[in-house]
Amino acid sequence: MRVVEALTDPAARAAVGAVVGIGNFDGVHLGHRALLERMRALADAHGRPAVVVTFFPPAKVLFGGASYLSSREEKLALLEAFAPDVVVVVPFDHAFAGTDASEFVAQLAALEPTAFVVGRDFRFGEGRRGSVADLAAVAPIEDVGVVTVDGERVASTWVRELLVSGDVERAARLLGAPYPVTGRVAMGDQRGRTIGFPTANLSLDPAKALPLGVFAVTVATDAGTFGGMANVGPRPSFPDDPPSLEVHLFGFDGDLYDRTITVRFHRKLRDQRRFASLDELKAQLAADERAARAALAEP
Repeated sequence: MRVVEALTDPAARAAVGAVVGIGNFDGVHLGHRALLERMRALADAHGRPAVVVTFFPPAKVLFGGASYLSSREEKLALLEAFAPDVVVVVPFDHAFAGTDASEFVAQLAALEPTAFVVGRDFRFGEGRRGSVADLAAVAPIEDVGVVTVDGERVASTWVRELLVSGDVERAARLLGAPYPVTGRVAMGDQRGRTIGFPTANLSLDPAKALPLGVFAVTVATDAGTFGGMANVGPRPSFPDDPPSLEVHLFGFDGDLYDRTITVRFHRKLRDQRRFASLDELKAQLAADERAARAALAEP
């Protein structure tokens, strides 16, 4: 999988006749998965390359201050499952947002695409004036239709709302897998190790969407995948800072500092709260571990 940042990159231009899937793909939820699966199937059927064109950050982050579900790296890891030959991750900034729609269409046309696979409401270019109709003048459009869960259309906005409410189980239904957070482990205050619950503290972009509370999680590391429990929320000493994420791994004995790990959220155990004493905190953490292990043991 080649990753480039522009449709004019030689690696993208070399994918002549590609089946092109286009979208923000924030979170790579079930609707996105249906589109990407169709892209891959068409590319295989026609013996053509598969090219994904996506954008980071999403427009809602740039213009509306929204959080994103997938960082650039997380999105690429999720997209890799669909075996694209090339992924074009366009840096979405004010300059690109001001690009005339016809210029974007011309860059896509240079690929001589076999087909576009894109959502029916996809808009692009300055003022969002470009539409699927403009793409249809270049190549046939494949429309995978609307994917629904519980009678509602699956959308990244809905996933964000579920994360805000802490409903990570329902969010996982829309995503097709537990919500992932990937980050580098930074040095914390090391209080957890003094009470028998050492934690890895992740360094994250403030724009990354996070559920708040205490959760049963799994953690992928370079030493394997471990069950665990994560605490997400404001730090008492820095209440105005973005939420922090610290995770305790079950059965892990090692050093994770400066390593990259991925935390996947399986179930919310409780809200954050303050404790009157250290003994009360230790008792609650022990109860949290039992609850997390039980949750992770379920089918």
